[in-house]
Amino acid sequence: MATRKKTATPAAEAAAPTAQTAPQAAPQPGAKRAKAPARRAAKPAAAPQAEAHPTQRPVPVNPPSAPSKELHVFPNPAPERDYVIQFQIPEFTCHCPLTGQPDFAHFTIDMVANELCVELKSLKMYMWSFRHEGAFHEKVTNDILSKIVAVTQPRYARITARWYVRGGIYTNVIAEHRQKGWKGDAVVPAPHLPHATGL
Repeated sequence: MATRKKTATPAAEAAAPTAQTAPQAAPQPGAKRAKAPARRAAKPAAAPQAEAHPTQRPVPVNPPSAPSKELHVFPNPAPERDYVIQFQIPEFTCHCPLTGQPDFAHFTIDMVANELCVELKSLKMYMWSFRHEGAFHEKVTNDILSKIVAVTQPRYARITARWYVRGGIYTNVIAEHRQKGWKGDAVVPAPHLPHATGL
């Protein structure tokens, strides 16, 4: 005998729970919405510290001195007597006019001033001006003497140039100027030319 399927009555269907969820109630007019909790802003990662670098020396307001072909003078403070002024210039440099190789010399300038003396800084700048010039030992020594004589008109002047070895040869050049009629040789020391060994 076949069994009949039981069918639910309308009352049973009304009583059975539904799988659908009840709809949420609509917000009442004028009701305030709850604020969502604020998120904390993430702290930025600390930047790596840069290594300390030495600072560059600022450019001076007054630029450094430069070589010059001018010689400055000042009045002789004791023109009534003969006395010797001696300049020692141990780092004179110029170039060989043939090879372009550097030449080095120790200059000694002895002079007996008349009315004018050579100002030291200008002498330094003048000697510096030969650094990039080509000149034979004999010429540059006499050119410097001629310049000093032309500017100061001394009673006496002598340049002793001791040139360092080149090609296995040491060269010494001595040039002097004497004012006509001047006879004060007793106050002028003899040139000092020690034996050169290269050691």
